[in-house]
Amino acid sequence: MADEPKWEDIFQEQADTPDPKLARPAGSDDAATVDYGAAANDPESSAADPEQPMTRREAREAEAARESRSARSGATNASASASPLPAPDAPAAPFAALAPTGDSSEPPRPPRRKRRLWLIIGLPILLLALAGGAVATYAWATYEEQIREVFGWELTNDFEGAGNGEEIIFTVNSGDIGSDIARSLHDIGVTMSFDAFYDLLLTQESGPAFYPGNYALQGEMSAQSALDALLDPASKVTDRLLITEGTILPNALEIIAETTGIPLAELQAASEDLDHFGLPAEAPSLEGYLFPATYDLDGGQDAYAVLDKMVNTMFERLDAAGVAEEDRFRVLTMASLVQREAGPNTEDFYKISRVFYNRLDDGMLLQSDATVAYGTGNLHTVWTDQAERDDASNPYNTYANLGLPVGPIGLPGEIAIDAALNPAAGEWVYFVTVNLATGETVFNTNVDAHEESAQQLYDWCEASEENASYC
Repeated sequence: MADEPKWEDIFQEQADTPDPKLARPAGSDDAATVDYGAAANDPESSAADPEQPMTRREAREAEAARESRSARSGATNASASASPLPAPDAPAAPFAALAPTGDSSEPPRPPRRKRRLWLIIGLPILLLALAGGAVATYAWATYEEQIREVFGWELTNDFEGAGNGEEIIFTVNSGDIGSDIARSLHDIGVTMSFDAFYDLLLTQESGPAFYPGNYALQGEMSAQSALDALLDPASKVTDRLLITEGTILPNALEIIAETTGIPLAELQAASEDLDHFGLPAEAPSLEGYLFPATYDLDGGQDAYAVLDKMVNTMFERLDAAGVAEEDRFRVLTMASLVQREAGPNTEDFYKISRVFYNRLDDGMLLQSDATVAYGTGNLHTVWTDQAERDDASNPYNTYANLGLPVGPIGLPGEIAIDAALNPAAGEWVYFVTVNLATGETVFNTNVDAHEESAQQLYDWCEASEENASYC
């Protein structure tokens, strides 16, 4: 198996070689193109149609008849060497050996030989077909893009129509740009691909303006339908407030304002009144204390009423999880780190929590880029540079300061809170997400393996424009 050709080489060979059906060399012995015309015109072959080339089966039977006559007469048939050669898997000798004696000119067709021939020919073909199906399945799954390129089969990247009827609430955050929205629409199942929506934006004469808030869309919308809905004020949801896990406080306040009509300035002022909400004394802000969920609104709440509802819901969830009041700050801070660092795989939440606890137990720096970025005010990224990581004056900088940051860095959801309370068992002290689209995360116990994994992430980010939108 070591010499088996690679699929990449096969595709290259197909691309460089003319189609054998269109340019076959003279004298080819390919069984699919052998000319059986001479055998078809043999007057002794009663089954042949002079208007059509003989099939492989008819050619073999005609050849058997000639061999049979040659055996009976004991003379060499001079024309036999000019007739088409039998296929390599069906030599002439067995036909001659099975020929009966006598003067009959009819070619022998014993049923026993037919069954044997089926075993000789049919079984290998069946096995090849089964094996070929498995190979084809593997090839398609692994090399679909190359196969489509070779055969010119284009794959659509866009749905048709205005959706499948399944409502999806889509959130636009302040600061989101076209690539952010294109990526998010694809991630939640509204559009078929990133490219479908992003390429559509590039065709617009002037960049469309997207306003923060929640919008009622549908699953499987065409890119054009999704764009139209996002630009239609009627699509904005005003009777339900949706705040998603990991949302940061400034964005949450903007979404509340857009949904409820409460002025943003009023919400911001209310959020700074920490004594009103009964937060832990260590809390530097309301960040982390609004429980992310969907809330039904009646339109009569003021800023304090809405924020009270969300803070009280968070305290209720912490109480239900068994978190003592004095532990709320610590648990929510850890949960917010897990929420911000984790992808869609819920198992990773518990592994990431373990990494952070292992580092704390070992006296290591947490070294979370997400905390550093939050402290710099770059709230829409987890990427940092060396100068930012060296800045110990940033109280959220876990590269320069031991322990947890001074407070939460986002709004953690129920799974993140549970992970902070129940980390997985393991000895990992490093992790890195190597595919930001799927959330594939690699966990390591030593720095060399971690650096190799980190290089995977850098390579992934550079692989395409869509990948770069995550980075």
